[in-house]
Amino acid sequence: MKFMLQIIINPKTNESLTEEQQASVGPAHEKLIGIISASGELVSMDGLDAPAKSTVVRVRDGKTVTSEGSLFEGDDYFGGYYIVDVADQDRAVELAAMIPDAQWSAVEIRPYLEMPEEG
Repeated sequence: MKFMLQIIINPKTNESLTEEQQASVGPAHEKLIGIISASGELVSMDGLDAPAKSTVVRVRDGKTVTSEGSLFEGDDYFGGYYIVDVADQDRAVELAAMIPDAQWSAVEIRPYLEMPEEG
């Protein structure tokens, strides 16, 4: 089963992290990447730039309309993701708990839709 593990960042919480906590984030992600790469469960992963650099696109009456900045109100934002292919949701939860950001922010687990195969 494929799941997206969405890292939800709260900038106010991140600002309160100690230097030691901040320094531990990169190595903890590297460790997780090593584990899920070795197990064959990693499909892809990446981080995203700040929401202020977002562009929102809408089509209204056949015209493309864009606006700068995040679509969502509030402080929390989608900061990155892992896509994993695992046996079940329990394993997805286990991996999400290993994402260092889960210690002070949140990780949302969302299953992929099962799409019918073409043919």
